[in-house]
Amino acid sequence: MSFFIADAYANTAPAAGPGATGQIVMLLGFLLIFYFLLWRPQAKRQKEARALIDGLQKGDEVVFAGGLLGRIVKLEGDFAVVEINDNLEVKIQKVSVIASLPKGTLKSL
Repeated sequence: MSFFIADAYANTAPAAGPGATGQIVMLLGFLLIFYFLLWRPQAKRQKEARALIDGLQKGDEVVFAGGLLGRIVKLEGDFAVVEINDNLEVKIQKVSVIASLPKGTLKSL
């Protein structure tokens, strides 16, 4: 029966894989990809959000979480009192502010 199947003999030479330098280069490549695609953009977004929150002032018109719009009446540490309507003021955390609007936006709505 051996005339149908050729005999297979083990190769005495070991299979050559990537060397240590090849593995280091691949690891560095993955780290660079991770840095430029994930870490750097996330750090940039956090920096922009921190600048927005630190730059809030009385009278700023803002959009905060949930899509509500209002004008900042008073800042109290980590909180802001926001006037939503003529007779309605709410206290929110400053970190819930997601955007600052140009002056006069609320009157045009």
